[in-house]
Amino acid sequence: MTGFKILMKNKMQYPYIASLTSVLMMVSMYTGAHVPTTGVTVEKVLQTSKSWDGVSYISYPKGKPELSILKITVQPHTTLAWHTHPMPNAAYVLSGHLVVEKKDDGMKKTIHTGETLAETVGTIHHGYTEDEPVTLIVFYAGTEGLPLSETAK
Repeated sequence: MTGFKILMKNKMQYPYIASLTSVLMMVSMYTGAHVPTTGVTVEKVLQTSKSWDGVSYISYPKGKPELSILKITVQPHTTLAWHTHPMPNAAYVLSGHLVVEKKDDGMKKTIHTGETLAETVGTIHHGYTEDEPVTLIVFYAGTEGLPLSETAK
């Protein structure tokens, strides 16, 4: 008996097989969309499970997911307030450079144009500029109503 005849003989299997076929087609389309084609260049700029200080991310915040993307420009000789983030986030430097510093141990990292920074979660830190402005794109993976940062007490 051919596969088609078996399928038609047991019509209860049809919805299952149709669903499976749909899922496989969607997976194929999804993965196909991420295969580089002529005229397209893909460069992974960050993939990590740890923040810049080497601490592993534990989890995402509970609740309905909400993504936020900010373009932030900080003028020369500016120091940001000490603050924390309640969710994983990452920055990409469009221009200039920024020094980030942890309050508890003074650990510092400088990020330059074209570099990324996987931010700390729940750790008091700040950033500052030196002789040039910095422009960053910052991506936050939070939840509805959750602030992107909180000033340290």
